[in-house]
Amino acid sequence: MLRCQKCGREYPNKFRLRCECGGVLDVLFSPFENFYEEIQENYMDIRRYLNFLPISEEFLPGIVLPVTPIVHHRIRGIDVFFKLEYLMPSGSFKDRGTFVTLAKLMEEGIKDVTLDSSGNAALSLSLFGRCEGMNIHIFIPSYTSEGKKKLLRKLGVMLHEIEGDRMLTHRIAEEFQEGTYVSHWYNPFFIEGTKTVAYEVMEQIGEVDYVIAPVGSGSLFVGLFKGFRELRDMLHIRIPRMIAAQAKGYESLCKRSKEKSRLAEGIFIPEPPRLEQMKEILNVTHGVCHSSGDSEIKNALDWLFSHGFLVEPTSAVAFSTFISLLNEEIFQSGERVLIPLTGSGLKLL
Repeated sequence: MLRCQKCGREYPNKFRLRCECGGVLDVLFSPFENFYEEIQENYMDIRRYLNFLPISEEFLPGIVLPVTPIVHHRIRGIDVFFKLEYLMPSGSFKDRGTFVTLAKLMEEGIKDVTLDSSGNAALSLSLFGRCEGMNIHIFIPSYTSEGKKKLLRKLGVMLHEIEGDRMLTHRIAEEFQEGTYVSHWYNPFFIEGTKTVAYEVMEQIGEVDYVIAPVGSGSLFVGLFKGFRELRDMLHIRIPRMIAAQAKGYESLCKRSKEKSRLAEGIFIPEPPRLEQMKEILNVTHGVCHSSGDSEIKNALDWLFSHGFLVEPTSAVAFSTFISLLNEEIFQSGERVLIPLTGSGLKLL
């Protein structure tokens, strides 16, 4: 069942982006009494969590998602856990949302789809869609890195480059008539995929005190919160404080900066549809927002490279935020911080 955040109207569990009133939708979830008893232990991949997802095993995509590893570093007394989401098949966490979305589309026989993206969501949908014989139209802003463009062309999608910013690209794709629009900005099934990060973290390392995630559209930020909230209801754990990491000049949760980032292209989304939902998440978890400029992002990226994390600049925004908050003495010695590293740097080549 889907429910509108704005008016409360409910819809059947079918693919739908928005309510008739224009509000964003959530998939309703009834928690189980015991999280661990519902895990399908015969699988060592995302299928472990099928009982928690609104999809049928009969229609799962052929590409199966791994459980991504976690690397631990102790930094000035803080336990930092880097979750390597950039090791997903298409090189980003977006594969989680695509996996669930595609299962729902395949269940309903939808073969022609349209998506706008700054690159990672496009690559994810293109890779999965190619394997399932889908016809895919991808709309990207012209400033998208050349490495991502080359990969999209190799995957054989119909590529539309838009001379304009991320918001214009979104509007043009939304008006396109040749395929079902599957924007991850709105898509409630995409959130169901990203919430599985929290499930994996609980199995791998247990509870954490903070989660720091890059925030543009908020699909990872919202999914992480949803996953931890569901775990709270099933396991009676505490929900970690959620920290939104944004890029200067494109803030939606932080105060908008005059400086504009040129590096963190994956989160150049100043008007996300789930903005009010993200504000509420910050409120209920006593979270904070922090934005980084390019000099901070570059320093963070250099540190990540030197420690073996080959990620794109957008991923470094989360670590840049951690360093800034560490310097502000936000964290206490011994606290545990989760940082998903969201996208591969190999796609920039």
